[in-house]
Amino acid sequence: MSVQVAALALRAKSSAFLELTKPDVSFLVVLTTLTGYWMASDAPVDWLRMGHTLVGTLLVASGTSALNHYLERDSDAKMRRTARRPLPVGALRPRQALAFGILLALLGTLHLLLFVNGLAALLGFGTCASYLGLYTPLKKQTSLATLVGAFPGAAPPLIGWAAVRGTLELEAWVLYALLFCWQFPHFLSIAWMYREDYARAGIRMLPVVERTGRSTFRQILWFSVAVFVLGLLPFLLEMAGPLYLVAAVASGAGLLQAAWSAARNRTNSRAKFLMHATVVQIAVLCLLMMLDKQAP
Repeated sequence: MSVQVAALALRAKSSAFLELTKPDVSFLVVLTTLTGYWMASDAPVDWLRMGHTLVGTLLVASGTSALNHYLERDSDAKMRRTARRPLPVGALRPRQALAFGILLALLGTLHLLLFVNGLAALLGFGTCASYLGLYTPLKKQTSLATLVGAFPGAAPPLIGWAAVRGTLELEAWVLYALLFCWQFPHFLSIAWMYREDYARAGIRMLPVVERTGRSTFRQILWFSVAVFVLGLLPFLLEMAGPLYLVAAVASGAGLLQAAWSAARNRTNSRAKFLMHATVVQIAVLCLLMMLDKQAP
């Protein structure tokens, strides 16, 4: 019986540590890093280097998420959406989350430095440092935190590109700009859904500061338009072919429709649909871009 209890306790602890890494966020980080790497690669692809790039980036992203759990544990305890996270419920102690996050972030940076290159490692470390040092504390100070957080949030394709080329060219910055703008309809739709939670925790997201939603949905619409336009550039720059163009137009139009519907109705259900639409759209863009990549 004691062995069963110990096994259950170990499973619960492991699950809690895994939750600290935010696997859903980490999946998008890996996908966009892979896109940057794939689009920068000439044939044949260096599969081993790609694996090292993805592992190192995943470690940095997971460590960043764990440290974010540590820094925001008091706020998480006040919000219904996050009250069941490992630190608020006591599944892990704060110092465990702190040590775990530091270890993963350092291991990821070191992995990129040793097995990829210095620029990829610098971008990974800089992303972690700016996210935790600027975006996280600013969330309780100003609604502009979303803008600040979008800069490190768009870095994964740069890491992938730098891993191959050792430099950052125009095409890499196109991918960066696309992901930068994509974050606004995605995160502002979440902020609208959970605006009461954020207000309860003292987090000054735009829907908390400006409760009518005018500014929130204006930004959602404008940045959705920007995502649509930027999504066409990989075709215009001959990074990807006509199959990608069709996917970019269709998914971009779908995003615009979801954004317009959410702006007109301003309901939580429409905002939730928009949030899911953003995830589908960025996944479609990344996958079809890689599938229909054109030879340089």
